[in-house]
Amino acid sequence: MLHNIRVVYLKEMKEVLRDKKSLIFMVLLPTLIVPLMMHFMITFVTRAEKKARTETLTYAIFGAEFLPELTGQFTREKGFQRLDIAAPNDIESAIAENKIKFALVIPEAVRQQNTNRRQVAVQLYYNNAAIAGQVKNRAADAIEKVSKKWRQQRLAELGLDSPQQQKHLLNPIIIEEHGTADTREVIGARTGGILPYLFIIFCFLGAMYPAIDIGAGEKERGTLETLLLAPVPRRHLVLGKFLVIFTTGITAALLNLSSLGLMLLLKGREVTGLLGEIVESISILDMLLVVIILIPTAVIFASLLLSVSIYARSFKEASAYCGPLNFFVILPAVIALLPWVQLNWFWALVPISNISLAIKELVKGTIDYRMLALILISSFAIAAALLTFCTKWFQREEVLFRK
Repeated sequence: MLHNIRVVYLKEMKEVLRDKKSLIFMVLLPTLIVPLMMHFMITFVTRAEKKARTETLTYAIFGAEFLPELTGQFTREKGFQRLDIAAPNDIESAIAENKIKFALVIPEAVRQQNTNRRQVAVQLYYNNAAIAGQVKNRAADAIEKVSKKWRQQRLAELGLDSPQQQKHLLNPIIIEEHGTADTREVIGARTGGILPYLFIIFCFLGAMYPAIDIGAGEKERGTLETLLLAPVPRRHLVLGKFLVIFTTGITAALLNLSSLGLMLLLKGREVTGLLGEIVESISILDMLLVVIILIPTAVIFASLLLSVSIYARSFKEASAYCGPLNFFVILPAVIALLPWVQLNWFWALVPISNISLAIKELVKGTIDYRMLALILISSFAIAAALLTFCTKWFQREEVLFRK
């Protein structure tokens, strides 16, 4: 039995390794392209945020004579450049055409309101659809400086000259925060959801194209009949094919895990602070448990994909079937990205989602090993059932030779 499975496995693996598309999804994407994309994305976002904080913002102001202190504040502030436009009605078009970043409109009533020590309202116009922009925050910071100065003056007029007195009056109750979670748990809760998503997706993609090729592809090439004539039981044939698909899926996931881990390790060595602490806190046991969790995941994907591929009449038909199947893999994997979804006894029994949430908890360092045991038992049980189904499915003539 083992000899037959080994022969089929080696034969099919040679075919897979000759296919460039399979190699791209199994090796190139998880090992190089995705880590590089993440690196460039982080670099791009960091630079964009830095630019948004330091770029010179052009602005227009109407009614400057009604609030000269505010006008002077913007003149003194670095990173602001005043431009004149014809009228307030032109503000929206000037912002849309990127002539100015924001505009301030100060009503005439502000002068009298300030004299009477009343609250004044200044109108700020800006493009609130620019998500990455810092326009509102930077403009509000400059306005807050004038507001703070007025606040201190008015409190002083009430006899509260001491900054301490003013502070106690404005903030009679303060909150002293004491977070109970450590650094690893905080960072893991915020970013740990994306890691299992990547591992699961690449495990699926790494298995998908080899599965289509050695099932529907072999049907299309007309070589399946020749293989079935060999003096080998069909269950040995299907197990050999299954092991090839399992190998490519788990290899893609592990290569992605290794490449991301290496990138994180190198970054951790460069940054000795927070990132270094996170890297050091993730133990070898945690990494080993992630690998063990991915094993039944790869078995589930390999069994499903091989069953679909054997049923399809052609490579194109199998690809069409795998498209919706891809959606049903992505949706449960995304569950771990949702902040309000936490691993509990219910989610521990939901396929794929439990794997995603368990890996997230391992990254956070807060895994409940009882739930982990339940996840492993249920996942291996589902994997065994699907592999059994795939084996029996492969032995049906109406499936293999479907018209």
